[in-house]
Amino acid sequence: MDRLNPFARRESHSSGEVITYKVLTVLSWLLSLVASVYYAFDTNWVGEHHHRVTIWWLNSAHYSGFTQNYLITSLFWLGLFILQLGYVGHLFSSKVETVNAACAVGSHFILNNLLHFAWVLLFVHAHFILSEIFLIANFINLTILYFRHNTYPRFIHWPAVSGPLAWTFVAIYWNGAIMIPYQGSLVARIFANIFIWSILGFGMFFIIAFNDYTMGFSLSVLTASLGVAQFHRQIIAFQWIFAFTIMAVLFVFTVIVAIPAWTGKEAPWGRRQTTNDTERAPLLADP
Repeated sequence: MDRLNPFARRESHSSGEVITYKVLTVLSWLLSLVASVYYAFDTNWVGEHHHRVTIWWLNSAHYSGFTQNYLITSLFWLGLFILQLGYVGHLFSSKVETVNAACAVGSHFILNNLLHFAWVLLFVHAHFILSEIFLIANFINLTILYFRHNTYPRFIHWPAVSGPLAWTFVAIYWNGAIMIPYQGSLVARIFANIFIWSILGFGMFFIIAFNDYTMGFSLSVLTASLGVAQFHRQIIAFQWIFAFTIMAVLFVFTVIVAIPAWTGKEAPWGRRQTTNDTERAPLLADP
């Protein structure tokens, strides 16, 4: 039955399965990439006022406590897509263990690409409730992926697991804030001031429990984007102060974890590594 379940955990894959993963991964990744770029920068003129309907036009038009800075978040996604291209390359590796590792996360990654594509289409057409549902579905998909496969090399883990999960977590708040009425009201701002701290808790959990500096760095960048956007919109406000505080804490702990990982040493809180391989070491833990 496991062979019929694409999400079943397997250590090896047949040649037919590998070919299937190669084709579906490339096609779904291209779908996600093209939709993201097209709806971030292409102009679609609609309505009598000829508004520019793009992801970033909607981001600024529906200002909330979780509005992102378009430049920083766009650079985050550019970096993530480049890393994902590297992940796709692992599927074509000559090393069997590398191919098997890439295939192991392949089903979840393909589903992530499809759900992200659906989110983009729903978001730019202002179906914010439906787009929120797709984000939550993808968060569940990526969370399952993370807890089942968090010991693979960072150049598989970061683009296919932790990077998309970090974005989806932040996007749930961003999309959710746009979804609710009166997102700029005092009550909405107060709730935003409270819920922003969950980003710190979310990031610190993965940094401490898994020594995952990739998650810490991803959330640091996204929180910096949030802080810059809030500062530019309203200088006298708590949200950007909280955002930069969270970013600083996450970044410091990211560096604390990353330096020992890169040098092959043990993390300060003592999660021992099972290998001296510097590519795998940051994301490996004792059974």
